[in-house]
Amino acid sequence: MQAPLDLRLLMTFVQAARLGSLSAAAVQVGRTQSAVTMQMRRLEEAVGQELLHRAGSGVRLTGSGERFLAYAERILSLSEEAVAAFGGATLSGSIVFGCPEDYLVSHFPPLLEGFGTAHPEVEIRVVAASTDQLRRLLQAKQVDLALVSTHDMGEGADIVSTEALVWVGAETTLAAGRVAEPLPLALTASSTLDHRAACDAMARAGMRYRIAYASSSHAGLVAVTRSGLAVSVMTEKSVPPDLHVLGDPLPALPRLGMRVAYAETGRSPAARAFGEHIAKVLPSGAEPRGYASATAIS
Repeated sequence: MQAPLDLRLLMTFVQAARLGSLSAAAVQVGRTQSAVTMQMRRLEEAVGQELLHRAGSGVRLTGSGERFLAYAERILSLSEEAVAAFGGATLSGSIVFGCPEDYLVSHFPPLLEGFGTAHPEVEIRVVAASTDQLRRLLQAKQVDLALVSTHDMGEGADIVSTEALVWVGAETTLAAGRVAEPLPLALTASSTLDHRAACDAMARAGMRYRIAYASSSHAGLVAVTRSGLAVSVMTEKSVPPDLHVLGDPLPALPRLGMRVAYAETGRSPAARAFGEHIAKVLPSGAEPRGYASATAIS
């Protein structure tokens, strides 16, 4: 009878597959790189297949490794689920959570704190990225779950909350009469929902504009907007108190839906619990920390 697979080897293999590096996997599992190399050799001997191509400092999955990864992730997920079901209410493990930067600023300090208090044994690593980037990371299994934006508000869209997009400017922008054409805009990358929403709204209103600044960083947009050199688009709750929400004559912007998306592999108990926590707490509209309501200027 063939010996059962060692869960520790599977954990290391999954980390190596996700990170593309044995040295990075060694850091995650708390072992030396040489120990991780030996673990991978033991695993390959156990399954009788080469699972990893080794090239320089990196590794990539072989065809057999791609197939085996799905089994390894399912085995680890079932193991965690069994421990959670029969080992008491304590959750443990490590999850990678992805979220757009503006949502992190406006919503997540109290949400993360609340989950951490309830489940102190769960380690959460946070990746800040735009929705289109997060979808790629989910597909590549580099994040376990993510809060993503969507325009789809229809039934079955699993919307956990909504957020208004607003035009934002500095007092100097208003005083200088910069709401003129062509309007200088500071926007995120052209692939993002807020960028497309801003350009579509201006086009429908027949207003001329130019992209004066582009950045994937919320902090970068805030800095440029504060300078008064451009008007930006942000989610309403992420607007700092020293900036202003602009109304007429600028056109209305849509609301975005927020939904929790998971990687295609089996969801660990910790990932499921955090996703359920987000869906339960986010719609409550807890006041964001460090930001007051912005002043609306029309």
